[in-house]
Amino acid sequence: MLGAALIFSGQPTDGIVAFQTGIRLDPQQSMLPSRLMHMAIGFYFCREYETAVRVAKQAIRSNPDYPLTYRWLAAALGQIGQIEEAKETLAKAIAVAPASFDFYVRNRARWTRPEDHAHMLEGLRKAGWNG
Repeated sequence: MLGAALIFSGQPTDGIVAFQTGIRLDPQQSMLPSRLMHMAIGFYFCREYETAVRVAKQAIRSNPDYPLTYRWLAAALGQIGQIEEAKETLAKAIAVAPASFDFYVRNRARWTRPEDHAHMLEGLRKAGWNG
């Protein structure tokens, strides 16, 4: 929880460290896909898009049914110009959880700072989202 609080309060580097510590202390944890996704978000907010892509893909490999990671992977891929893969990932993000995608994209979650939400939308638009 500390890692997520730090990431979404404008301290993504500290949040990433908190998640890395948690994973190191309990690498077999059941919440690993969520923790990796949050790390990918942290790297995205730090504008370390290639690392965000790598960590998001690791999260997806650990649980391909966890839907939220696809949105962040699509945004990061859009930011680094991998448009074809970004479009495919964006389509998957929408297909696997359309209500969730709509909620988090069209309606900024209360815990997401406006500038971070705008940054995510920028990546999604580069990935081909026209919302």
